Amino acid sequence: MKESNNLVAAIKGFEQLRLSSYQDKGGIWTIGYGHTYGVKQGQHINERQAEALLAFDIAKARKGLDSLALKNLSQGKYDALIDFIFNIGITKFLSSTLLKNIRTGESVSKIQNEIRTWCHGHDKSGKLVEEPGLVKRRAWEAAQWER
Repeated sequence: MKESNNLVAAIKGFEQLRLSSYQDKGGIWTIGYGHTYGVKQGQHINERQAEALLAFDIAKARKGLDSLALKNLSQGKYDALIDFIFNIGITKFLSSTLLKNIRTGESVSKIQNEIRTWCHGHDKSGKLVEEPGLVKRRAWEAAQWER
């Protein structure tokens, strides 16, 4: 399976294109559409480079998800999980209750509720805070679980 155009558009909307590096709310240097690996202060890219970094990051999330060999994923569920992994990383996903619930065949509503719990991030002081952008993103992912 492969990510849909719907997913790519959603990620672009959630991440917002930034051609100059910036520190996200947690203080992590970021550029393009949410790319963080190797990003440094003062870095600049063009739109073509941002698209390439996005494709790289989605491919990385896809590789991680595909390695789990989860069964019976619809396109919507697959897209939701790619976005989730894109956002939190495969390491956190592997140890998550969400993955456990998927593997044990929990109900759609239970899985959706678990997705929605992942709406907090650390601010620059390290305090855990609810982020409106993550609330919106998790709502999108939960809705995809019904497709």
